[in-house]
Amino acid sequence: MTLKVESLAKRYGDSTVFEQVSLAVAPGEFVAIVGESGVGKSTLLNCMAGLDSWDAGTVVHDDVDIGALDGEARALWRRRQVGFVFQAFHVLPHLDVAQNVALPLMLLKQADAARVAHMLEAVGLAGLGERLPQQLSGGQLQRVAIARALVHRPALLLADEPTGNLDPGTAAKVMEVLFAQTREHRASLVLVTHSEAAAARADRVLHLSAGGILPA
Repeated sequence: MTLKVESLAKRYGDSTVFEQVSLAVAPGEFVAIVGESGVGKSTLLNCMAGLDSWDAGTVVHDDVDIGALDGEARALWRRRQVGFVFQAFHVLPHLDVAQNVALPLMLLKQADAARVAHMLEAVGLAGLGERLPQQLSGGQLQRVAIARALVHRPALLLADEPTGNLDPGTAAKVMEVLFAQTREHRASLVLVTHSEAAAARADRVLHLSAGGILPA
């Protein structure tokens, strides 16, 4: 399922965040987006996920025009097709690790304890499913967030600075998990990052500026 962004523009009043942003990401492809702070990288990622609105252009995934969907339809599309890895983890503190990872499957009414256990093993957290988030390190929490984003095998994986709060060793492990799972399940991965090491793993690196997007 290909993601296509064409001539996308985002403005706040008279201020243009970005415009004329066009790119396509094929199934199984890993694209990194870099750029200066404040240029709108996270905003662009949110637009791709249908979490934010835009002022011109289109976001199309597998021939579905995301901008044409109402709020409910957009949420259902996101639930089925998108995995989002946030820099701030966004795990629920009152749920244990396994329950946090299982959330996407629960929302889809596809509870699968075996798949949850497999994902925990894939991210190096086997045996930690019953722990609460406050019992984990930052690196472990980020791996919980990745397992949660991947457990329902989404066609589109979006990651916003997933290694930004991690030490280099842990960051490398996190990127390895993202990379391996993208290749295994043929997901389209779009990563926003300031990390040269993370961007180096990508098939393509694109540079976002206020006037559009270019190869970095």
